[in-house]
Amino acid sequence: MTIMQKVLWLIISLGNFSTGYFYMHNQGVFGFALLVTTLLYSLIGIYDVFYSRHSLNRLYPVVAYLRYFLESYRVEIQQYFIANDTEERPFNREQRTLVYQRAKNVRDTIAFGTQRNLVEDNYLSLWHSLSPTHIKESAKRITIGGDSCKQPYSASYLNISAMSFGSLSTNAIEALNLGAKKAGCYHNTGEGAASPYHLKHGGDIVWQLGTGLFGCRDAQGRFNPDSFEKTAKLPQIKMIEIKLSQGAKPGHGGVLPKAKITDEIARIRHISKDHDCISPAVNPECTSPKDLLAFIEQLRDLSGGKPVGFKLCIGNPAEFLSICKAMLETGITPDFITVDGAEGGTGAAPVEFTNRLGLICLEGISIVNSALVGVGLRHKIKIIASGKTASSFDLLAKIAAGADVVNAARTMMMAIGCIQSRHCNTNLCPTGVATQDPARAKAIDVESKSDRVKNFHDNTLASFFELVGSMGLDDPAKLVPQMIKRRSPYGMQMSMGSLVEPLSENALIDQSASNSELDESWQHWWDASSAEQFYVDDFFILKAPEFHQTKMKSA
Repeated sequence: MTIMQKVLWLIISLGNFSTGYFYMHNQGVFGFALLVTTLLYSLIGIYDVFYSRHSLNRLYPVVAYLRYFLESYRVEIQQYFIANDTEERPFNREQRTLVYQRAKNVRDTIAFGTQRNLVEDNYLSLWHSLSPTHIKESAKRITIGGDSCKQPYSASYLNISAMSFGSLSTNAIEALNLGAKKAGCYHNTGEGAASPYHLKHGGDIVWQLGTGLFGCRDAQGRFNPDSFEKTAKLPQIKMIEIKLSQGAKPGHGGVLPKAKITDEIARIRHISKDHDCISPAVNPECTSPKDLLAFIEQLRDLSGGKPVGFKLCIGNPAEFLSICKAMLETGITPDFITVDGAEGGTGAAPVEFTNRLGLICLEGISIVNSALVGVGLRHKIKIIASGKTASSFDLLAKIAAGADVVNAARTMMMAIGCIQSRHCNTNLCPTGVATQDPARAKAIDVESKSDRVKNFHDNTLASFFELVGSMGLDDPAKLVPQMIKRRSPYGMQMSMGSLVEPLSENALIDQSASNSELDESWQHWWDASSAEQFYVDDFFILKAPEFHQTKMKSA
């Protein structure tokens, strides 16, 4: 603002003040109100012109606050008045509405026809059968547990994914766990430990050990076998999951903002309240493939033979092949592997990590499934998919890509009231789901919201089984990637595949019969992998995609 503009502002302010003073003597209460308003307007304006740190306030005193006010409601305005039913992220209006309808057990049909562009690039769809069938009752659950497992677990096809107490409120955790009990599915604790609220209602629990080892750590943050064994042997704990990485922030530890750390959370996790709780990027007990497998064997023994597995987001495939090589050398295999996708959710993460790292879930599942087939271990290990599941088709696509069961997190939050306000990292969740503010959390009625979790689970599975039956199958295990069709840029439908060609049984370890037929990418990833370490040589990281692209162009 120039000197002349500032002088003009002062003249206008004095004029407003004089007018208000005149009206106060001639118009009574109205005049007094006008005087107070003009005085306040002038004082704020003078502060903005001479003292404000914001450029907009100095150039547009007082009026600039209108911009800040509207900006504070930008997300809500966009969501409710501007965006159409299919364009929002991460979940659009159509997806959220479907979740709410199924959770409330109300009509979930649509009228007049699809709003989707069925010929857009990469659109996924199914080929149906003229002879639809019904799913066998015996095929509606999956048993998890390998050769070394003494207490195998019968899992639902759809389960509640990892969400920590700390990230979610006490009432939200209780509603989810009671819902899991009613629905007959499991509830993953997330990395924040198995809290009393996870255990209160008796729903099946998968206890996740994050890189911070919360709930079983010593004063130095290392693994404490005694505290682990005490919790792991609880009958409600059905499986143990070691978290190596998370899809929404691979390569970055979990983040619980300081604002959400209560005395209770600090006590349960054995952490300080004085700063953000940031888990290390690397699990201190799993710094190499062989260390990971040794830790799995230790946890399986301490838990009394319960299924133990690990969770990761796939990045460089050679590093996953390093784990496969370690399995072959040690003879130790996990009971399950949870594959998280880059599209997965989180309460707090750096923007670049959320937007730019990791493979999406379908690609990750394809890599893991094919790799396990290639080393002859797929029959021993179950694959759990995690990452953005709103509909029965999302569930079906993950099973077809190679998963055995699926976990859902954000849609389970929606089932108990989440409206995708995206305030999870501020402790100001408007629905009481992702907050540690007791005043907000009490908005969640545990009993009624648990019914909604059950309804969403049951209705989604019913639709899933109907979809599978419409393809002429009587068992979801018969789904294969070729049954999912992806629209190519040229308008034709192609079978959904992975980044590279799928492997045949034992293709990676049968040198005499199969190695000459391997896709170049698989060959280089396999050569680069090592059972002793996760890190692989840069040469193979760079060369494998180049070989794959060359092969595609020549084809």
